[in-house]
Amino acid sequence: MAASRIVIENCAIATVDAHDTEYASGHVVVADTLIESVGAGGAPAGLENVVRRIDGTGHLVTPGLVNTHHHFYQWITRGLATDHHLFDWLVALYPTWARVDEPMVRAAAAGSLAMLARGGVTTAMDHHYVYPRGAGDLSGAIIGEAARTGLRFTLARGSMDRGESDGGLPPDFAVETLEGALAATEETIDTHHDASPDAMTQIAVAPCSPFSVSTELMRQGAELARRKGVRLHTHGSETAEEERFCEEVFGMGPTDYFESTGWLGPDVWMAHCVHMNDSDIAAFSRTGTGVAHCPSSNARLAAGIARVPDLLAAGVPVGLGVDGTASNESGELHTELRNALLVNRLGTHRERALTTRQALRLGTYGGARVLGRADRIGSLEAGKLADLVLWRLDTLAHSSIADPVAALVLGAPAPVTLSLVHGRTVVEDGRLTTVDEDAVAGAARDEARRLARVAARPGDVTA
Repeated sequence: MAASRIVIENCAIATVDAHDTEYASGHVVVADTLIESVGAGGAPAGLENVVRRIDGTGHLVTPGLVNTHHHFYQWITRGLATDHHLFDWLVALYPTWARVDEPMVRAAAAGSLAMLARGGVTTAMDHHYVYPRGAGDLSGAIIGEAARTGLRFTLARGSMDRGESDGGLPPDFAVETLEGALAATEETIDTHHDASPDAMTQIAVAPCSPFSVSTELMRQGAELARRKGVRLHTHGSETAEEERFCEEVFGMGPTDYFESTGWLGPDVWMAHCVHMNDSDIAAFSRTGTGVAHCPSSNARLAAGIARVPDLLAAGVPVGLGVDGTASNESGELHTELRNALLVNRLGTHRERALTTRQALRLGTYGGARVLGRADRIGSLEAGKLADLVLWRLDTLAHSSIADPVAALVLGAPAPVTLSLVHGRTVVEDGRLTTVDEDAVAGAARDEARRLARVAARPGDVTA
């Protein structure tokens, strides 16, 4: 059967390939699920079975954005604990989070995914680590919503087994047992992970953090991931308080602790990595460990400024993350392009910290590299998967900025005229084509109210 083709012409193009190739006016041809050609000028003549031809005048085409760190369930607890640092924020919210159930998680995932897709994300991930007893199939609900929205997706199946009685931050009723967490994670991998190059759903092993997870869960989690051939994800070096916790409990800093438990390597990526010294960065560089940089969340929780320019100079893979929407209420990744650039220029490198092209690379190819998928997504090149975004830049908000990449990164959030994932239209003229946005918003609002009522009841969750 002949391939069905979509042709986009007359648009600016930022390929984010190895040479940062750009075209002031060019074309992209999509054949079924793959990019067939990218180049200057009009599309090749004589193309057959063209089902759609798009005039991209006034637009920029980029690879789809790749989100490398998120907590979807927090969509229904936005706007709470707005003046807290990380540890106090967690203590304030864990009792509420520990009462989530399957309908709540499904609605929260739908809302999070919808916002990501509307803002140009084509590959999403969710680090879900709260599994209350009797709450239902939370992993299945999240994966189902990702498939319904139409985004490429990684579920980082998280876990916690260090409750308050063991010196951790979560209440005891919010954690799993070591054996239960490992068994459930392995079952999730066996049920849902697709190892194929064009996979829409993949699973990672993701114990939550050093202060909510036992050393044995870290060690056995790493062993499980490598036995199953999946990636590993956790929070690392997010705050000064975490660094002190690791020194007091483990007798070493976070990076040394991670290395002692098997948690450095080219199959690992860490969220945040704000408080890292030169030795930590060298260890990440030596081992190929990746970083999910979350500038808005780091600012919201007063965590600090990650050393992104130094990480990049050392060759560390770095992508961008929204983080949970209880610490980044916008829930959008395209705003993180701008925030990454601006926040890092407040650091020691000042105006030389990041360029607009580097910011775009963080949100596209950098994220694909962090997720281990840069051979198939993250840049616009013939033979790669057709995950791309057509951004409108000829409105009032951007029309006087001549450089389209600068307009996208530094300007107001650009409208998405078209978003393709695996060659399928997910966003058209700023609206989702796969789900009813109003219905998603209503369900999330209702579940947020129900969670607030449930959390107000006294007593622990036991079933």
